[in-house]
Amino acid sequence: MTAELVGLNEIRAAADRIAGVAVRTPIVDLPHPEEPKLVLRCKAESLQPTGAFKLRGAYNMIAQVMDRARTNGIVAQSSGNHARAVAWLARRFDLRAVIVMPDAAPAHKVAAVRALGVEVELVPPAERDTRPLELAAKGYVHVPPYDDPRVIAGQGTVGLELLEQVPELESIVVPVSGGGLVAGIATAIKALRPEVRVIGVEPELAADAAQSLWLGQRITWEPRRTYRTVADGLRTNVLGVHPWEHIRRYVDEIVTVTDEQILAAVRYLAIEGRLVAEPAGAAAVAAWLNDKVPVGPGAAAIVSGGSIDPKLLASVLES
Repeated sequence: MTAELVGLNEIRAAADRIAGVAVRTPIVDLPHPEEPKLVLRCKAESLQPTGAFKLRGAYNMIAQVMDRARTNGIVAQSSGNHARAVAWLARRFDLRAVIVMPDAAPAHKVAAVRALGVEVELVPPAERDTRPLELAAKGYVHVPPYDDPRVIAGQGTVGLELLEQVPELESIVVPVSGGGLVAGIATAIKALRPEVRVIGVEPELAADAAQSLWLGQRITWEPRRTYRTVADGLRTNVLGVHPWEHIRRYVDEIVTVTDEQILAAVRYLAIEGRLVAEPAGAAAVAAWLNDKVPVGPGAAAIVSGGSIDPKLLASVLES
């Protein structure tokens, strides 16, 4: 696969395209537990209609292939948030859709996708990315979760909004799974404010992207390794080809956090920020709370999703 780099013009076009479908999410200030005068500017993508940033990239792609999508239907693969975004868009635009999900996906995320009226196929994690290609060969339009320039451009709109909302921005921390979100954000920010540090964050138990950036090549972790982390939205075992090309050019570093730190960040966001975040959505905040990233003025983080199992949230809040 030849990787096509996304530019600022594509991201700006995506911003116009998704207006009225995706929400311009607010900034929520989170005080530092040891230095209350220091705040983290949290961009609450958890407040999107589908509970995560994925709506941006999914719609930016689907809008550009709408005629084929109406005729042939769409197929997508995801452990939850991209699946829900595509299913929501399929219902809104009356598209036939098949969503391929790993059989280890959280039950509440599978239920949320099925509730939107699409067909869901559960497969072993190793088949999550191959089954959609089989359906695409039969005519379905494939809407991948991260490895497509149109998806990356859609996610990059988060970066455009953040620069407008936080003009004093000095650093931004972004959770990394397949890499589409950090690739898009980094592209937008480095084009407009190259001095701003763009930092990715992963769970220690699913740190393929951190290892890839360190070694200078895409590294694959087996699903049995990445599926150990509680952050189910960050279990992707290898960066996408397209995101990788953006990451190695524009991302300054990728740090890691423990599952315990992630769950503590879920609790802190709920109590101090009044934001419900799933573990993947809280990873960037976990890095900030544990001094893995800059904590001074101008620090920001993406709270990427809020689709948490209510039972897990209750146990975290009671701990």
